[in-house]
Amino acid sequence: MTTEERKVIFASSLGTMFEWYDFFVYGALAAIFSKQFFAGVNDTAAFIFALLVFAAGFAVRPFGALVFGRLGDLVGRKHTFLVTIIVMGAATFLVGLLPTYSSVGILAPALLVLLRMLQGLAIGGEYGGAATYVAEHVPSERRGAYTSWIQMTATAGLFLSLLVIMTCRSLMPVEAFDSWGWRLPFLISALLLGVSVWIRLQLDESPVFKRMQEEGKGSKAPLRDSFAKWSNLKIVLLALFGLSMGEAVVWYTGQFYALIFLTQVIKVEPQTANLLVAGGLVIGTPFFVIYGWFSDRIGRKPIIMAGCLLAALTYMPIFHAITHFANPALERAQETAPVTVSADPAECSLQFNPVGTSAFTSSCDVAKTALVKRGVPYSNIALPAGAAAQIHVGGALVPSYEATAAGAKEKAVAFEAALTAALAQARYPAKADPTEINAPMVVLLIGLLVIFAALTYGPIAAMLVELFPARIRYSSLSLPYHIGNGWFGGFMPPIAFAVIAATGNIYSGLWYPIVIAGICFVVGVLFLPETKDREIHHGV
Repeated sequence: MTTEERKVIFASSLGTMFEWYDFFVYGALAAIFSKQFFAGVNDTAAFIFALLVFAAGFAVRPFGALVFGRLGDLVGRKHTFLVTIIVMGAATFLVGLLPTYSSVGILAPALLVLLRMLQGLAIGGEYGGAATYVAEHVPSERRGAYTSWIQMTATAGLFLSLLVIMTCRSLMPVEAFDSWGWRLPFLISALLLGVSVWIRLQLDESPVFKRMQEEGKGSKAPLRDSFAKWSNLKIVLLALFGLSMGEAVVWYTGQFYALIFLTQVIKVEPQTANLLVAGGLVIGTPFFVIYGWFSDRIGRKPIIMAGCLLAALTYMPIFHAITHFANPALERAQETAPVTVSADPAECSLQFNPVGTSAFTSSCDVAKTALVKRGVPYSNIALPAGAAAQIHVGGALVPSYEATAAGAKEKAVAFEAALTAALAQARYPAKADPTEINAPMVVLLIGLLVIFAALTYGPIAAMLVELFPARIRYSSLSLPYHIGNGWFGGFMPPIAFAVIAATGNIYSGLWYPIVIAGICFVVGVLFLPETKDREIHHGV
């Protein structure tokens, strides 16, 4: 690696890592945001809404890809991703200054959504610029290895966000962090922004882009040339359905959703969960570069497809094992005293109402809300129309109640007391017992999930760059990447959690990434070309 190559890779990767830090620090604190910004709805809806605001940043990423991709193909790679990092850093810093729901009401979540969308626009322009910039600087025989450093930055940004959050948590009481300390990781981004901008100002423009400009081979309408011509549009669609959507769900399931599963589903204490996930990231992160290097030898396609297939085949047993080693008491209780909700299906709602316009008052909704809040898995049994819901905890029976009926307050007290007693009798834990957590095994399992993510994500930058011509490369690769990661990947956590809340099965949410990864594997194997030997330093 030459001095210039090292400078390009270091500057691009460090800036991109800081952008991913900015983007993920919100997700790592979603549980706190559900309390601070969505206090007007019930706990289940609040957390799902907090995840949807996280996903809102992903939803606008394709639009950022179009806006900044076009600029990158018209005015240059360097200047475009310099703008994106400024937008990202400013939006993240302002999140740390936002008033909460208790101060300004509905304005608080509205401002939060606005800033998350600005972050999404910025990250939508960042990735394509960084991947293209690095790929166009490095020799073809090392393209996979060198661009994999960009791929590693997303995981490194998540790790950095967890590290900063854990440090801030350790410096103050839990109550203080939940009240105001959560702002510190966002305010710290101002320092990261300054470092990133200074580093990127030292870079020169991509030699491929400069040569195109000098020779007059650049595209005057990169969006039209990318998406209005079937010869290129069909490659864009293949990059989405045979490559990026599978990579996206594998990455987000193996890293971000693993954290949500630990904290919200099997009730591991947040600081402990952060440490466990951080340990898994330490194990798995080097494999991003290893698989990028390996793709220079055997090709990009077999490595990425192997990651999708392994994820689809093993997610269920791996997450069952995480429960076994992180909260064995929950697993034992499920086996000895399974919980069922017997109810009229017509009375059971999908308990998601982010704007707080509906109340979930049926006996079925009351029963399911109580179980979801406690993190208790359950199965469903249909009763005849009009029958009141009942909760069976092993051999114990807890009748539910209508929240709008006469004497509902007294019934609520009796119901909560009876359910608490039944769950305690069946030894359902309120939280995971720290003394029973097999930390080495949980870290190893999460490390394995990160390795699957590395299989799909490590070589993908090189492959996306190699799929498209230089004159429209920034635009063409950015859109399928960010639709895949923004829509298929970014919505994975809220979709999975909503499915769990509806079904009671703590593993049911995994069917979403399993199906998406499986589809991507089939499409990729049948139609995706191998690209590792393609020449990328030309305009057509």
